[in-house]
Amino acid sequence: MRAPREYLDELRDLIAAHARTDLRTPIGTLLLSRVETSAPDYSLTEPLLVVMAQGAKRLLLGERVYEYRTGQLLVVTAGLPVRGHFIDATPRAPALGMGLVLRPAAIAPLLLEAAAGRWPRGTAGLPAIATGQAGSDLLDAATRLVRLLDHPADAPVLAPLVEREILWRLLTGPHGGMIRQIGLADSSLTHVSRAIGWIRDNYAEPLRIEDLARLAGMSPSTFHRHFRVVTGMSPLQFQKHLRLQEARALLVAGSGDVAGVGHLVGYDSPSQFNREYRRLFGAPPGQDAARLRASAAPSGLRHLP
Repeated sequence: MRAPREYLDELRDLIAAHARTDLRTPIGTLLLSRVETSAPDYSLTEPLLVVMAQGAKRLLLGERVYEYRTGQLLVVTAGLPVRGHFIDATPRAPALGMGLVLRPAAIAPLLLEAAAGRWPRGTAGLPAIATGQAGSDLLDAATRLVRLLDHPADAPVLAPLVEREILWRLLTGPHGGMIRQIGLADSSLTHVSRAIGWIRDNYAEPLRIEDLARLAGMSPSTFHRHFRVVTGMSPLQFQKHLRLQEARALLVAGSGDVAGVGHLVGYDSPSQFNREYRRLFGAPPGQDAARLRASAAPSGLRHLP
């Protein structure tokens, strides 16, 4: 097996050759990112493995700060509103990363096929984001998956096999407890994710903890505790971040004036909307949207978290 640096060198070259502005690749679960700026970004994640082939990123979820660099990985197990920035990324030295969508339908069969008693108990109460070192086995598999983009005739057959290998490396590695929760229908993450999905689909609606707890099958106090462990935020803080990120996207798209957009995303008070928007994005809504339109900055997920 080659040294990690050799895998990273090849992975970097492959990502540089194949990355597009929309992240997507012909292999449906594989995402590639090339970022040439250190400007702050705000996005909604999905369950992902990210391997940084070049560069570094600092990520914020609520009050938690995560940082990962070349040769390290990021694991995200839920849909979350995050903010962050790539560190010292430039056109001459872009940040290059590969991502793999973590699908419950791909993880669950591996849990069932493993020998009885293989998985330890006690995986509840884990946060939805973690970072760590990417080992040689994982880098080997990740590189082979991206390499299949140069062999499109082989990809439909071999990509699912390599994806399965990557998931197995994750399941049997330091972040296995997090990954297992994605594949377990009765895990606390799965229950909290139901509530997260409801908030994401209904962010402009009034939020009642009792209703969300019922949806998650928990008592209100247990739900509130598990939600904060997973997301790093209270449900109300989570909803506020979603509302403001959606408002930003609407304003950049020119979908109404500031007061109208604030009301559309759930704010009855224009002054409260302006105050909270400025606190999160560092500028009043109208000024921030005008700056983003002038710079042609994307408002959606155009890079990996």
